Amino acid sequence: MEREENGMENEVKLTKLAKCAGCGAKVGAGTLARLLEGLQVRSDPNLLVGFDRSDDASVYKISDELALVQTVDFFPPIADDPFLFGQIAAANALSDVYAMGGEPKLALNLMCVPQDMPREAVHGILRGGYEKAYEAGCIITGGHSIFDQEPKYGLAVTGFVHPDRVLTNAGARPGDVLVLTKPLGVGILTTAHKAGMASQASMDRVFGLMTTLNRAARDVMVRFRVHACTDVTGFGLLGHLLEMAQGSGVEMRLETGAIDLLEEALELARMGLLPEGMYRNRTFAEPSVDPGDTPLWVQDVLYDPQTAGGLLMAVDPADAEALLQALEGRVPSAQRIGTAGHWRGGARILLR
Repeated sequence: MEREENGMENEVKLTKLAKCAGCGAKVGAGTLARLLEGLQVRSDPNLLVGFDRSDDASVYKISDELALVQTVDFFPPIADDPFLFGQIAAANALSDVYAMGGEPKLALNLMCVPQDMPREAVHGILRGGYEKAYEAGCIITGGHSIFDQEPKYGLAVTGFVHPDRVLTNAGARPGDVLVLTKPLGVGILTTAHKAGMASQASMDRVFGLMTTLNRAARDVMVRFRVHACTDVTGFGLLGHLLEMAQGSGVEMRLETGAIDLLEEALELARMGLLPEGMYRNRTFAEPSVDPGDTPLWVQDVLYDPQTAGGLLMAVDPADAEALLQALEGRVPSAQRIGTAGHWRGGARILLR
């Protein structure tokens, strides 16, 4: 019966129903900042992190021992298989709580479906979300659905964190070591996949990366002196790193040769096969990036929008080696990719 149901799910080519895939559909960082400009922000001493901080989630203090972490994320299909799409969308939404140092506990479904979508496909998406949430120790307790021409799915997630242990993207300090936990190139490969130009081996790895929770990375991270954290998603590595640099008042020096780039994504970038979101990310971040002698196609992968990407941490240099050793074998790719330094004006990110 399981094989029969999955077979019916696979008859629906979900990515053909959407113009953009996954986090590539995200509004660009620069555009988003302009849209939020001028909105009144109410002050509350218990609101530890709000939307005015360009962070991954909001954090509200309930007591001296407990704070709520809240986030929401949903997007169009990035995989044809409904169950796989549900898993990826859930992993991506849960990631924002992990990036704040929290543990996800409750979630609500957000779903848009065409009126003629087969019941089996809708059920498959939801089942994928439920299974990934269950793996995270999170309970989906309901949600909301509407009809739409394009399918979309995601979660509104609530998690818990100690108020004194909240991690934001604005705490990096000069001297901190930058650590990343997943390779880059997902957006390029999923775009190529829609055009039938990505190998099955690469896509198998990409789908594995996107369904891997950042739970293990978070569980290791909270044992060390990590000063700042964010997850690398729709704004690409350089977009999210720029937000961290600006929020922390530092500059970031990246060792591009130390960054794990998916080989086939690099080849496709060299060919010029790139997602639209890459260009949005470049427009936002490029004025603050000194590329040095970095080849254009390598830069493209660094701007590539990721879906359910890894955690990017700024860790105290005294803890960096121990953190990397603890991450080894528990995350897809434990990488030491650069350092934070004093910003003296000019570019915030230096590629070397």
